[in-house]
Amino acid sequence: MHQRIDFFASKKEELGVSLNEVQKQAVRETEGPLLLLASPGSGKTTTIIMRIGYLIERMGVEPSRIKAVTFSRASAADMKERFARFFPGLEPVKFSTIHSLAFQVLREHFYKTRTPYHLIEGQVELEEETEGDGAQPADQLPLHKKFILRHLFKTIAGENITDEQMEELTTYISLVKNKMIPPERWDSVKTDVPQAHRVLIAYEEYKRAGSGKGLLVDFDDMLTIGNEILERDRELLRRYQRRYDYVLTDESQDTSLVQHAIIEKLVREHGNLCVVADDDQSIYSWRGADPSYLLNFKDAYPAALTLFMEQNYRSSRDIVDVANRFIKRNKNRYEKNMFTRNPRSAPAQIRSFADYKSQAKYLVEEIRGIAELGEVAVLYRNNSSSIALINEFDRAGIPFFMKDTDNRFFSHWVVEDVLNFMRMSFTDKRADLLETIHTKCAGYITKGQMTQLLGIGNQESVFDNLLKHVPLKEYQVKQIELLRDNFRRMHGMAPKDAIRHIRGKLGYEKALDRLCERLGFRKEHLLGILNTLEEIADTLATMEEFAARLKHLEGVLKSSKHKKGQNVVTFSTLHSAKGLEFERVYMIDLIDGIIPSSDDKQGAMAEEAALSMEEAVRLFYVGMTRAKRHLELLTYKMRDGEKVQESPFVTDVRQLLNPGKPAVRPEPGRPAAAVTSGRVPAAAQAGAGRAAASGKSASPARKKNPNAVRQAADLAAGRDVLHPVFGSGTIVKLAGERIHIRFGTTDKVLSVATCLEMGLLELEKS
Repeated sequence: MHQRIDFFASKKEELGVSLNEVQKQAVRETEGPLLLLASPGSGKTTTIIMRIGYLIERMGVEPSRIKAVTFSRASAADMKERFARFFPGLEPVKFSTIHSLAFQVLREHFYKTRTPYHLIEGQVELEEETEGDGAQPADQLPLHKKFILRHLFKTIAGENITDEQMEELTTYISLVKNKMIPPERWDSVKTDVPQAHRVLIAYEEYKRAGSGKGLLVDFDDMLTIGNEILERDRELLRRYQRRYDYVLTDESQDTSLVQHAIIEKLVREHGNLCVVADDDQSIYSWRGADPSYLLNFKDAYPAALTLFMEQNYRSSRDIVDVANRFIKRNKNRYEKNMFTRNPRSAPAQIRSFADYKSQAKYLVEEIRGIAELGEVAVLYRNNSSSIALINEFDRAGIPFFMKDTDNRFFSHWVVEDVLNFMRMSFTDKRADLLETIHTKCAGYITKGQMTQLLGIGNQESVFDNLLKHVPLKEYQVKQIELLRDNFRRMHGMAPKDAIRHIRGKLGYEKALDRLCERLGFRKEHLLGILNTLEEIADTLATMEEFAARLKHLEGVLKSSKHKKGQNVVTFSTLHSAKGLEFERVYMIDLIDGIIPSSDDKQGAMAEEAALSMEEAVRLFYVGMTRAKRHLELLTYKMRDGEKVQESPFVTDVRQLLNPGKPAVRPEPGRPAAAVTSGRVPAAAQAGAGRAAASGKSASPARKKNPNAVRQAADLAAGRDVLHPVFGSGTIVKLAGERIHIRFGTTDKVLSVATCLEMGLLELEKS
């Protein structure tokens, strides 16, 4: 006991670091599995570093026998730097990402088995990545993941892949790999990329073929192959198990099933695993992260101790209180109560504007007078929200840093189309320009006719050449004449008027409708790009100025990534903001359809939709808890000429701020009581005894419903049932493992096994 007191007292004297009782217990409980649930701002990293230092200084553990695994290279570097600062006299511990650990396993095994391999990921210059149309022979492809996928997509889908489709395709592949989904189920994984599962099958075959370089390996393969090696190569597994006596994983809510499987094998012999996580901050399911691992932690580690770090040291009491109550609308979570001893500052503010455009203008006026710009962040759900901000802040001369800069907007094919339309209005003698847009305007010019036009060498109007020299259908003559006149009418227009002319008179929006229907593009996203272009064009006099403005903004965006750490405003997506903190946080574009998104509300099964909605709630919660003392939620009533609804999450926060109203706004068909109920997993219950020693008792488990249906035989079509989330409903039919129930006007498809196991259905009394 004397040594323990000495350790904490000495660190307080040396570093000024003082731990609370739960943090101290997390440091001292070194043997066996520990699940440390750390609320936002609860001193997680400090506790981790102190635990590692305690193992070395007080337990006499060799630093080389400790393995600390975190989610990203940035986190690993931060922990390494902080450890050196806390314990300058100690040998450094191995801080690494799970990918680097898996790659180390892979290298050792391949060296031992003399298996040649070649990595196919890394940075690729945009010009290199996008050059060509993907039609080069497979044996001549550069050995890089994106080149290979581009070629395979072209071969299988018959179209060139867009940047958005490439991003979604690589996300789809990562999801499949990280969730260890077998090949026979690849076609059931939701994606908007056509033929994605066929592309993945071809991609896996291509990598195995190796193209003369041996096995081709991407980042996802590091994990799946590493896990398979540890499963097969018992000698190598034992070597790694003997290498480390203590394993710690940070940000474990962000890791996937395959990553957890690797760690589980590593600690199987000694069981000394400390998992640090917050199920309320799990926001990466789209790339395979799965919070169910945390909720079912006790299943994998029956002897695990669960501790709750709930004291927030970051935010004011106003922000902590409302965020803590907001997250309770989620059902599948540990029952935690974040609190703080920080004083109050000001309640979260909700600002509702008449129109979307007012939002950026308000931010400029609000922020331009702030001296400490480095303590200001503007957060949004989608990167597309940043373009309007960049435009307004650049005009106002307010500097900013853009986290994870994404300049795809300026290279997007819609932007290039608009510029090509504008170029055609200056000169209609360039057949090469018309070739790029002839399928996207109202001329109905066929590919064959376009080929003939390109072969005509004279420098006349392309439209006159079509009319004079290319065989046309009777209906095409009038359309091409009209198209020619509309292009000439557009000459000299102000750029904003020109964009509207392109969208309407030149038929571009109708062409986008056809493309969306054929290729699965999201129309609202494409229209959003056009609307943003109109905003940028506003107040500009000529199309030349507009083109120059786009080029300027692209340069501003690229240069913004070099301003990290300077006294500038931070622009960030909600996802990228996790782990950061600011005095003032503005969350923008808080409308229904953006957060939660349309995708969040949909799912092939009712359970899928419910899980997506819970993740959207967690994402909103992450945004709120970035703020120290000032939090503003920005919404509006009109966007792009259409009425929009504020995010239901904003409505919830407004009601939480107003004690006279119900705490949570229920969704249609979802009782408020069900929304606020918290599920306490077995791990939380099992940790109650030992957690009590820290001064915090684990919350009681949700009581089992004695009236719940437990036998499938009790479920039959026509019976009325009660569900804790969806309310009263009538069973429509049972189909194998699924039950179809009508709740009001909505049909839900549920898992029979889940309903019976969790006691989710109760027969209504007649």
